[in-house]
Amino acid sequence: MQTERLIALLARDLTPVRRLAPPGRRLGFWLLVSLPPAVVIAFASGLRPDLAARLADPAFLLEVLAALATALAGAYAALCAGLPDQPTWKLWLPLAPLALWLGTLGRQCLDLYLRVGLSGLTVTSDAMCLPAIALGGLVPAVAIVAMLRRSASVRRTHACFCGALAAAALGAAALRFYHPVDAAIMVIVWQLGSVALLSLLAGAAARILLLVPSRRPTARTR
Repeated sequence: MQTERLIALLARDLTPVRRLAPPGRRLGFWLLVSLPPAVVIAFASGLRPDLAARLADPAFLLEVLAALATALAGAYAALCAGLPDQPTWKLWLPLAPLALWLGTLGRQCLDLYLRVGLSGLTVTSDAMCLPAIALGGLVPAVAIVAMLRRSASVRRTHACFCGALAAAALGAAALRFYHPVDAAIMVIVWQLGSVALLSLLAGAAARILLLVPSRRPTARTR
């Protein structure tokens, strides 16, 4: 068989593949889909009455910005993780804003402890945080999973973990605008804890969430 004919036979049943946009451009699309539902949920839940005063507090503002930066870095890392041509260092980008987020809250805990002692670090029940963050991150999570199912051929666990981190961090940032709980230890335990739990669960379920049915070409008979 001639080489040209062999190549023609092999390529005969191939379906044209559309090249994926770069991760940065896909991140922009994810934001376009994810931000409006988070804003709607915050307004529908009723913005906290002291929001203007809280936004004037540098510690609160830094905390919210760190959560949003974690969401952005997590989504970008997830989109990079599913592509074999992306460098490894991009996969760990969420660590920096996540450390800033945790460090900001930890500093507030330390300041409170130095002022009033252990009594200021009391943890009480705030069980609404987990479902509220899950609700706020639902649309971002669905969007990132749909995008990853088109690209996550490698590093699926990491991609799913970072995608869930992005969605949950965005839900947590939205929560700060309508849920008036400002004790740093409460935010760490219930809000940051919910983000960690949802991310770990998604990472564990990566094989199910990112399962893409195989497409087998139909053989032609002569």
